Amino acid sequence: MTGVRFLLRVTLRRLDLAAEVYHIKEPQKIPLVMSPVEVKRLLAMAKNPKVRVLLALCYGCGLRAGEAVRLKVGDIDKAQGIIRIVQAKGRKDRHVMLSPEMLELLRQWWKVRLSFYDRSVPIEDRWLFPGRKRNQPMTTRQLIRLFHEAAEAANIKKPVTLHTLRHSFATHLLERGTDIRVIQALLGHDKLETTARYARVATGLISSVESPLDKLSEPKRAKKRDKDTPSAK
Repeated sequence: MTGVRFLLRVTLRRLDLAAEVYHIKEPQKIPLVMSPVEVKRLLAMAKNPKVRVLLALCYGCGLRAGEAVRLKVGDIDKAQGIIRIVQAKGRKDRHVMLSPEMLELLRQWWKVRLSFYDRSVPIEDRWLFPGRKRNQPMTTRQLIRLFHEAAEAANIKKPVTLHTLRHSFATHLLERGTDIRVIQALLGHDKLETTARYARVATGLISSVESPLDKLSEPKRAKKRDKDTPSAK
């Protein structure tokens, strides 16, 4: 029961007015995604290792902006091949994969990451991407700005946002045949229907479906005669 209906039916006892209240569904928009070629071009145009690894995390692991910038060194679990996302949206923890390519990018970034201002902090508690303020991570606003700079340099004309990389992650996994429930767990969605919307934009998956129209033009196969049935003379 909505707040307005509760007010009319319970508080004001106006059942006649409550019956006139209708819930209008908001139109569902198909998520905008980038092609693998566009993502590759975007990563190639990242201006330094820090930007490249951050954008790679958003695409390669499906991370939100806030999840990427708030990663700590201890969240990277090389032994198990996972990245721990701590207290994400809805105050939930989850795990995503740590691919060999992602691990290599993280190693490249760690080699050039400045550490003189947080040497007193235990390594596992250090921010992977420290910000301008002492003991604070990089801001999502800064990451969003860097994304748009890379997208412009890559000559991507679509009205993309940083969140488009997360949409592309889910869509490309679905197109490659990854189970939708696995994608749901990687994204941290509560409802399967939230993840299922990516099926509407998985162009590779959609284009591979055989249309019933094609079946109409196929020649009919002759029925096989039953060996046990004697032929008519």
